[in-house]
Amino acid sequence: MTYNFFMNYIQEFNEYYDELYPITEDLKSFYNSLISCYSSPVKFLRIGCGTGNFEHYLAKLGHDVTGIEDFQEMLESANRRRKFPNMAIRYFFMTSLEMSRFLGKSFYNIITIKDNRIIFIHDPILMRKFFYDCKNLLAPDGKIILHLNNFTLYKPNPMAKLPQLESMRVKLFTQLWQKEEGLYSMDMDLETSTGRILSLLKDTKVFPLTKDQIKELAIEAGFSSIEFYANYKMEAFKDESENLIAVIS
Repeated sequence: MTYNFFMNYIQEFNEYYDELYPITEDLKSFYNSLISCYSSPVKFLRIGCGTGNFEHYLAKLGHDVTGIEDFQEMLESANRRRKFPNMAIRYFFMTSLEMSRFLGKSFYNIITIKDNRIIFIHDPILMRKFFYDCKNLLAPDGKIILHLNNFTLYKPNPMAKLPQLESMRVKLFTQLWQKEEGLYSMDMDLETSTGRILSLLKDTKVFPLTKDQIKELAIEAGFSSIEFYANYKMEAFKDESENLIAVIS
């Protein structure tokens, strides 16, 4: 994915990343249900793998895991987790735009992009390319898992506040802005327990995908099945759901 922003406090964000995006029991159950559809080891690709916490969890279960990330600091954290040499896990400093050039075609059972990372592919043409690239990288029975906010619910006029993320030590505030028709940007601020405010993103271009847009892009790229859920408990998606999880195959 591509970014048009500055991130002044990437080291601090890196420190709090696992607290803000934890591996919950619902997340584990959701992926365990997907894993059961394939022979082990399941081949995973995570786009925007962050600090590698989720990838490390999957690799410990015996699966073959690839993570790509375009923040060098986060990739270094991910690599520090690789304590056991026999784990099938690898990380690459790479954007989603590059993955079709360097990763194996028809190889992955599950491709995941979580936590709104997909919306930073802010160009509609590049977003279309993303879905085609995923189709080429997936094995014939493979699936894409998208996790993002429900941007039909959070429609800026001209600004919308996304749900706040927080842990014992930090809070993450996100604002979505509409600059003009079809053009959106995002601001993101981190507040520490001491009250310090760190500006992570400012006026960063985004493409806030909606359910209908995901369906259109997936069908155009050659996918035939799209299921939508409100959360990792696989509850039915509704117009008022805060989050959207798409399972595309």
